[in-house]
Amino acid sequence: MAEACGITYDILAWTDEWYVREETLRAANLVLVGYHQRLPLTVVFGAGTLSSSDGQRFPTRGKSTTARPLSRYFASEGLSTYTHVSDTHATYGTKVIVATKREAHYVLDEILGNATDLPITEHATDTHGVTLVNFGLFDLLGMQLSPRIRDLGRITLYRPGPRAEAEARFPHAGPLMTRKANLGLIAEHWDDLLRLAGSLKFGHATASLLVGKLSASGRQNTLAAALKEYGALRRTIYAARYLSDPDYRRKISRQLNKGESLHALRRDLLYAHEGMIRARHLEDQTEQAWCLTLTTNAVIAWTTEYYGFAVEQMRRTGQRIDDEVLAHISPAHSANINFFGAIEVDIDAELAQLGPTGHRPLRVRDTLF
Repeated sequence: MAEACGITYDILAWTDEWYVREETLRAANLVLVGYHQRLPLTVVFGAGTLSSSDGQRFPTRGKSTTARPLSRYFASEGLSTYTHVSDTHATYGTKVIVATKREAHYVLDEILGNATDLPITEHATDTHGVTLVNFGLFDLLGMQLSPRIRDLGRITLYRPGPRAEAEARFPHAGPLMTRKANLGLIAEHWDDLLRLAGSLKFGHATASLLVGKLSASGRQNTLAAALKEYGALRRTIYAARYLSDPDYRRKISRQLNKGESLHALRRDLLYAHEGMIRARHLEDQTEQAWCLTLTTNAVIAWTTEYYGFAVEQMRRTGQRIDDEVLAHISPAHSANINFFGAIEVDIDAELAQLGPTGHRPLRVRDTLF
């Protein structure tokens, strides 16, 4: 790196030692996400109220406390990075987890720890992010969990009262509600459930630890049983909406696809060392994961800004470009990034080309298409 950039090894090593750590990387990411949110084109992508999370697995080299063998994904061992992505394509959370652990336990961590200006009120996951505990906690925290559940037809639907009453009120859906919810248990522990949600909201307890404990609790833990009963009711309401509203289904699928496109961008950016994570300690792995997130958000911000310039220029020439169409484009691509080889930059010549706002000129139309 010292040979490539012209900065001495000592300066690079000193900077890495004193400034590259999780706290500073999170702070830098806040600046990038905030800048991206202020771009004119960002509001076309989404309002910032919807997000999604998913795990991405990377192989590791050498022994590590977080690495596990998983033959489906790794030749040897690897780990997962669990990332949270907003509907504006910004990554606001990253966490390194053991690849064999259940992702559902970590869904709430970065949402509750969100320090950006993104007003997250709804969250989408795939099947791996779903538990009854999460359904209950999301509602108690004033948010909506909107997953895409595999084999949705196999879940148990709950009814609040007797079977005859449910079938009379809902002739089509009533017979599908095969289990009666224990509303008495929920009412008995309602105050405890609110206190539980308050502890999470104000940071008195770690969400991943709490969700893991409650999900594994048996019937003897009445608080966990009450939370699961409440989560089952919320899951039933979600399933009814999901099955009856095609727009809702498309919204969830689009958001999860945004997360997948960012996974592909991260995979392209992490090309050094054959895409392997060589750090052995969790702290170093977390720093590398946040460096990758920071780089990803830098690409997203740069692409979004210049997309906006291109759209503005095309509209000035009289071309019609609807926001409804722009909402479906993605800045998460790497075709404009040169990953390999030596890049020589004539700094004076590049600075001379900058416009009055300090931006590079757009390429002409025939080179864009």
